[in-house]
Amino acid sequence: METNAVIRLRGVRTNNLKSIDLDIPRGRLVVFAGVSGSGKSSLVFGTVAAEAGHRLNETFPPFARERLPKWGRPDADLVEGLTPVVVVGQRRLGGNARSTVGTATGVWAYLRLLFSRICTPHVGEASRFSFNDPAGMCPACSGLGETVVSAVDRFLDLDLSLAQGAIRVPGFGDGRHWYERYADIGSFTADTPLREWTPEERRALLYGGEHAARLGTRPAREYEGIVERFERIHLRSGGEASERKREVTARFTRAAPCPECGGDRLNAAARAATVRGRTLGGLARTEIADLAAWVREVDDPAVAPVVAGLEARLRALVGIGLGYLHPGRGTASLSGGESQRITTVRYLAGGLVGMTYIFDEPTTGLHPRDVASMTELLLRLRDLGNTVLVVEHDPAVMAIADEVVEIGPGAGADGGRVVHQGTFGALRSAGTATAAALAARAPVRAVPRPATGALTVRGARRNNLKDVTVDVPTGVLTVLTGVAGSGKSSLAAELVEGHGAVVLDQRPVTAHRRSTPVTYTGVAAPLRALFAERSGLPASRFSANSEGACPECRGLGTVRVDLAFLEAEEVLCPVCEGRRFTEEVLRHRVAGLTIADIDALTVAEALALLPDEAIRTALRRLDRVGLGHLRLGRPLTSLSGGECQRLKIARELRDAAGPTLYVLDEPTTGLHPGDVAVLLGVLDRLVERGHTVVVVEHDVDVMRHADHLIDLGPGPGERGGRVLYQGPPAGIVGTATAEALHGG
Repeated sequence: METNAVIRLRGVRTNNLKSIDLDIPRGRLVVFAGVSGSGKSSLVFGTVAAEAGHRLNETFPPFARERLPKWGRPDADLVEGLTPVVVVGQRRLGGNARSTVGTATGVWAYLRLLFSRICTPHVGEASRFSFNDPAGMCPACSGLGETVVSAVDRFLDLDLSLAQGAIRVPGFGDGRHWYERYADIGSFTADTPLREWTPEERRALLYGGEHAARLGTRPAREYEGIVERFERIHLRSGGEASERKREVTARFTRAAPCPECGGDRLNAAARAATVRGRTLGGLARTEIADLAAWVREVDDPAVAPVVAGLEARLRALVGIGLGYLHPGRGTASLSGGESQRITTVRYLAGGLVGMTYIFDEPTTGLHPRDVASMTELLLRLRDLGNTVLVVEHDPAVMAIADEVVEIGPGAGADGGRVVHQGTFGALRSAGTATAAALAARAPVRAVPRPATGALTVRGARRNNLKDVTVDVPTGVLTVLTGVAGSGKSSLAAELVEGHGAVVLDQRPVTAHRRSTPVTYTGVAAPLRALFAERSGLPASRFSANSEGACPECRGLGTVRVDLAFLEAEEVLCPVCEGRRFTEEVLRHRVAGLTIADIDALTVAEALALLPDEAIRTALRRLDRVGLGHLRLGRPLTSLSGGECQRLKIARELRDAAGPTLYVLDEPTTGLHPGDVAVLLGVLDRLVERGHTVVVVEHDVDVMRHADHLIDLGPGPGERGGRVLYQGPPAGIVGTATAEALHGG
């Protein structure tokens, strides 16, 4: 490959890009920086990846193209010098209940093959060790490893009487049919708090049967305990459950290991087989780092190739900082950062060269201590002979890049230009938003705000937590810190379960091509009502998803043109010209604007023009989290990761009636350092209104801004799960977090 080969871009106008001309060197590691919404993703994903994907698809016959991912063509005069592209995004691996770390990485396939060759007693071929195959799965749980059981501890409030609503399960309140079945049978005192009942009476209330029969006042023969009735209605009834029923079931049940296989997922024969004294189920619960050490001791020549392949996979996972995971962990429980690193290891194992790898913030979910493992992997991909393009805010990734390209200077209409291209050293003095962020360093909060009380988590043992007891102060900002896998999210889950909270996690914004900031944040309904009031038409006429939609494009603004043997294309609707509504609807105006004109406004422009207070309240929330540049009708599928994260925050962080606990899982994901300050301002406003804010976070600026830190560790997985420090950030010493906070 020529050392001076480039990806040549001319006149790129994708989304907010301002006719960019840019040469990206091939065979290099190039980082793209800039504030959230500046156009980085439009350039890298919406232009380079999209055009490369489209051209690659064109090399396949029409039958195959119909089954390949669809790529939209970028708006550009010229894109050339492309190679096949692999996109490694932040999307979680997800998967169903059968998808595990072992199945996703190939580790489980190697382990099955290993056992099929040398296990004692001999069981048979590899399918006999698959929990996804009837030949190997546990018949009791169908290979899922767990069953749903009643969470009996959630059924009763012992401080209340039956008359006051002690039975938390819906349908048992005073005046309801099932309340009378319990309160009026003469066996229980309806006005006495359940805590004052005898243990025998409480067991009779819950379980009925022989427990009820032992009471002096024998209840009616048809009497059922609360648990028996709940399980009959919610766990053993057939048919399609209503949404309400599913909610109740989720609230009053928990998953428990399958009583037959104990969570191993396998049938009796597969569970009994061993290799060097270890069962396959036991290895599934072994951390990858420890599993790698065990595999190295398997010296049977009959499985030497299997051992070599398995050891290479495990070594790669340990090297990328995932040694604390175990093969049996469900992929749905992985964070976006963990998912991305697993995907990266898979691609690295493939050994392809001459490719273009595109990463979306690969340091997401990584403690500052662990970033080096990801940067080493990026460099290895480059050194194999690949082009590596990275959208990233972390200075540590910029520092190892061959070149840094910053898009800006601002977001939305204020961005879309190349404001720097060159080395990381040159960027520091470039006078850009990223240069300013690199020069700034948030101070450690000197005087923490006083707490108003405390929420206690006592004896927590979830996942790797080691009988943890902590007091989380109320009325202040608390940050849970520690290396990836140290137990932060587990502690946050215990806090939420014990005290209830508004939770903002890392799940992506649910979006399809019709979703916009208007529909997602609840602005749509008052906006349609406003137009209906002014026009006299039904509100549904002002919905592009209902009666007001253009009949030709059905409110999409584009139509799909079938080109027979060529790939179909999306073109602007010839009837509404992309405005999505019927002519009748577009005759009506508010503040001189049609409903289509309002879609074209930015949040900031709409705030200045629209009179309705309900609309303005929702728009102000968007503006406060730094999304004033968003156009109201912009599809959510086109937003950057940082914009999506802040959109979620804007929708969820509403003024509560009373003091509320807010728990946020890495809210700085996708945010430029300059945007983190905006987020901290939002969190400060919540604290000022008397709310309690708890954040799981690796960002050093957020740690320094906290009133209280709870640092977990010292390592990941079984080497973590302990509280290393509780207190103000200025006082932390001797941990990985302390080193990052005081020295970063």
